[in-house]
Amino acid sequence: MTTETKPRPPDPASLAGRPWNVIVLNDNHNTFQGVAFALSSTIPGVDYDKGLGMADRIHNSGRAVVWSGHKEPAELYWEKLGAFGLTMAPLEPAS
Repeated sequence: MTTETKPRPPDPASLAGRPWNVIVLNDNHNTFQGVAFALSSTIPGVDYDKGLGMADRIHNSGRAVVWSGHKEPAELYWEKLGAFGLTMAPLEPAS
């Protein structure tokens, strides 16, 4: 008889110091300009031109990490970008 083991979710204590990724997904309803505006209005250090470059990466790759860092600000940026109507992947710890 074999015992099947199920994968365990990560231990929250082991994730405490790891960065979290904020990932925007490509969609068919946001324009490049709208994505650039949302990113430049939300993510520190991202201006409109950098936001356009990130929008291009999102469009061509299907997704892009737009910010990575501590969990609390990651949650805030994730919420704000979602409020702009961007399609967001679930927050995930960086690998």
